[in-house]
This record gives sequence, C-alpha cells and structure tokens, in this order.
Amino acid sequence: MFFFQDKDHYDYLFKFIIIGDAGAGKSCLLHQFIENKFKKGCSHTIGVEFGSKMIGIAGKRIKLQIWDTAGQERYRSVTRSYYRGAAGALLVYDISNRDSYNHLMNWLADARSLARADISIIAVGNKADLKEKRAVSFLEASRFAQENDILFLETSAFTGEGVEDVFIKVARLILNKIEDGLIDPNTMISGIHATRTTLGSPGPKPPPSSCSC
Repeated sequence: MFFFQDKDHYDYLFKFIIIGDAGAGKSCLLHQFIENKFKKGCSHTIGVEFGSKMIGIAGKRIKLQIWDTAGQERYRSVTRSYYRGAAGALLVYDISNRDSYNHLMNWLADARSLARADISIIAVGNKADLKEKRAVSFLEASRFAQENDILFLETSAFTGEGVEDVFIKVARLILNKIEDGLIDPNTMISGIHATRTTLGSPGPKPPPSSCSC
C-alpha cells in the first residue's frame, strides 16, 4: 500500500461512509486517516463531514471519498441519504462504551438496507488506547463480525494504531470484488467510479484454441 502526491489522477473512486453512535470517535478517526494526526477536542458531527485521500493498492490508484455521518438520532433523516451509492462502510463503536457496541446491529441493518445489500463493511472498535476501560472484548467483537460476514479491526484515533489498516482493508475487499466480477463499477449505485482508462484496459487473453479446423 502506498500514497500518491498527484490527487487528480485515479483508476477508481470509492465512496465510504462512517457510521456509529455519537462519541465513538468517527470524526477523529477520519481526521487521523486524512491528516495523520489526532484532532484534539473532536466535537460531535452535525449532519455530515467529508474527507478524501488517494491510496494505492495492487498498482491501482484509488481515491477514497469518505462521508462521516452524525450519530445522533435527530440527524438520522439527513444522514441516511448519504448511505445511497456507498461502496464501503465503517461501523464504529467505542471499546469503552458498551452501548455503542450494542447498537452496531442497528447500524449494520441501516447500511445493508439503505446502501446496497453487498456493501463492504468493517466493524471498527475505536479508542483501543483505553484498554483499562475496555467494556467490549476483542473476541466478542470478532465473533459479531464473523457471524454477520463483515470485517473487523480495533483502532485508536488518538495514537493512529490500525487507522490506515481499516480503510485499506475495505478498499482492498472492494477492489477484489471488482476484479472477481462481483461488482460492476459501471452501475450508478455501486459507489464506485472507474476512469475510462481503467474500464478500457484489456482483460486476460483467452487460451489458444486447440481446434485444427
């Protein structure tokens, strides 16, 4: 995985959403990924916030457009419109806050019903630096992810631990789905935009015919 200075050229654009309870550290997670530093005094998101970053996976330039949504119930009617057309979702909870973890199933249901059924999702146990206040074990969250067929990682927006890995892991899964023919990047609802060069690149050559006619 590598990053690019040229922010204009890309092979694919992936739309991500970050969802979860207020106070789980979603905005700090986004800021740590974009700016590579912790944002002190992260306040609750009002409506939505946006960030973008260019990454490289398997020789492909991928631009991530990331929408950080408010976790408060009063903003749900506004933020739900941003689920549409999302290729990836981060379900964020605070490892020291049991309620934020217990609400993951509701956020997962929203992602799969409001975005698309095959959206690539990762559960993110944030604030991993608060180990002495842990209320959700790594094993329990791992089992939740396995039972619901989603990815899982723990992160710390404060120290930066695991933050890049979360975004890279989801982007890699989406890219694999494209290459395996499970996602059509040409469709409007895919949450993906492919450049003409990418779409026009030749596929693998067929094996030579054994027919002698």
